[in-house]
Order: sequence, then C-alpha cells, then structure tokens
Amino acid sequence: MIVSNIFLGMIGPWQIAVVVVLVLLLFGGKKIPELMRGLGSGIKEFKDASKEEDTPDKIEEK
Repeated sequence: MIVSNIFLGMIGPWQIAVVVVLVLLLFGGKKIPELMRGLGSGIKEFKDASKEEDTPDKIEEK
C-alpha cells in the first residue's frame, strides 16, 4: 500500500521528512545553499532566454 501511495503521488509529511534527511546526509548543510543558488540562477537564465526568444516574434507580427 505504501509503495502504491508513492507512485500515485500521495506524498505525506513522513516521506517529505525522509527526503529532507537524505538530502542533508548526501550534500551536507554547507553545500545546500550553493546548490539552491545555482538552481535559482539556472531558472533565471532560462526565463531570460525564453523572453528573448519571444521578443523577435512579437516584433515581426507588428
């Protein structure tokens, strides 16, 4: 039953706690802020690139 809950997307607080503990054990407390900073900058670059891609299309339509 528990395995089916995970695969069906029914994640509870205990599963989230286990994931957080595993991440802390794997990466350590000092490495996590660096990883999040890198993830944030990657998302920002992706958004900027998608905005730049949309801009020429709108100019051509006008």
